Amino acid sequence: MNAAKLLKVYAGSLGVFLLVDLLWLGVLARSFYRRQLGPLLRPDVRWLPAILFYLAFVAGILIFAAIPAIERGSLARALLLGALFGAIAYATYDLTNLATLRDFPPVVAVVDIAWGGFLAALVAGVAYKLGA
Repeated sequence: MNAAKLLKVYAGSLGVFLLVDLLWLGVLARSFYRRQLGPLLRPDVRWLPAILFYLAFVAGILIFAAIPAIERGSLARALLLGALFGAIAYATYDLTNLATLRDFPPVVAVVDIAWGGFLAALVAGVAYKLGA
């Protein structure tokens, strides 16, 4: 894949990731996280770490899921590798929180890990379609 196409795939994937994740966090699951994590949540978002996460995570989806699937010509591979990458990445965060934070709700870990798998699979599928 040439650099121009890679940039197009990355930008499209990043746009989808941002749109879907912000819809999830800002609308669909907002009250869930407020109920579960209330006192742990900051009153304001630190945008620099959030942006760095989004940029790095989408790069990870491309490197570990979408590009290998494009090379094999398999949308199913993109979806599977994306789901695994997302679930493992989100599990790293959530299981560490369960191990180290007092009163971190297990239900948040379960929801987050499922969400990470779904979201990364979706974005890997989009990236596959954009790059194939």
